[in-house]
Amino acid sequence: MDEEEPITGTSPDQYLHGRGAQFDPPNRFLKQEKSREHLESIDDWIQPLPATTYLEENARGLVNKVESPDVGMWYSMNPYQGCEHGCIYCYARNSHEYWGYSAGLDFERKIIVKKNAPLLLRKFLLQPKWVCVPLSLSGNTDCYQPAEKKFRITRQLLEICLEFRQPVGIITKNAGILRDRDLLEELARRDLVCVMVSTTSFNEELRRVMEPRTTTAQQRIRVMRELSAIGVPVGVMAAPMIPGLNDHEMSHILRTAAAGGATFSGYTLVRLNGAVKLIFRDWLFRNFPDRAEKVWHLIESCHGGKVNDNEFGKRMRGSGSFADLIHSQYQLYAKKYGLTEAFHLNTKSFCRPGQQGSLF
Repeated sequence: MDEEEPITGTSPDQYLHGRGAQFDPPNRFLKQEKSREHLESIDDWIQPLPATTYLEENARGLVNKVESPDVGMWYSMNPYQGCEHGCIYCYARNSHEYWGYSAGLDFERKIIVKKNAPLLLRKFLLQPKWVCVPLSLSGNTDCYQPAEKKFRITRQLLEICLEFRQPVGIITKNAGILRDRDLLEELARRDLVCVMVSTTSFNEELRRVMEPRTTTAQQRIRVMRELSAIGVPVGVMAAPMIPGLNDHEMSHILRTAAAGGATFSGYTLVRLNGAVKLIFRDWLFRNFPDRAEKVWHLIESCHGGKVNDNEFGKRMRGSGSFADLIHSQYQLYAKKYGLTEAFHLNTKSFCRPGQQGSLF
């Protein structure tokens, strides 16, 4: 198969609106898979339903130590695997393969719900060996994706963090976080929470195909404004910057976020690891045939001739002249609009419920 050609699972005249990926690439961990090579090859082939399915799971663990120095977190927890937002560039897509699913459409419509996540977090925090450092919600998938409205697992995790005085950082692109403003305000009073709102584009036509089931950029600014108004420290994550698609919006994103109450910031450069490379390329040529080649080659120029770099320190920022230009722009505008790259949470107040009474 020539990797320079778009790899598709549906014909060019078909498009699944409301989804990012348009097909399911092979799962690298499965030895056997079935596929439809031609529209008329199998008479009784049943196409998978486009509807989202929630798969409830009793997970073995929740809190994971983060080894990468590039992402700015020590430990992460994800109440959901897979994400209905459908962001075409999402690096977390590859993690769905560990569950036996595809990084493509499966990632968007087969959502694994860790129903026992609150129990696992409580158990983790009760460990005597736990030395308090901030935990991060959404290190992999968005904890406020549509599933949260139904299951409310993220809210339960925040309640436990408040009970234990455990600091927590959240990153999301969904206005559903405002449902928990009461908890967030209480956590913020104790310096136990900060929120980063991921914002990629104010171009609605681009957002609708790139992040089909997310809230608009204007709604994300509203989230920043309303959370900052109740004392929650809010930042903006301009991520990912995609050369030739949204990199020119860096200044506007940072300026508008700062005006909306953001006080700190971050950014990443797009990296197309694993199956994401196939999914993104197919999407790019379908939606932007006039500039697809240019965008693809610009991404390659930022990763040493490839579209992904696994080297720590480089993989999230890229290298080369175009990557350096984006980095310089970020530094310039972040400074201009008063946005820092760090926020410190309170780790001194951590306590285990009932621990003090047990001493007597």
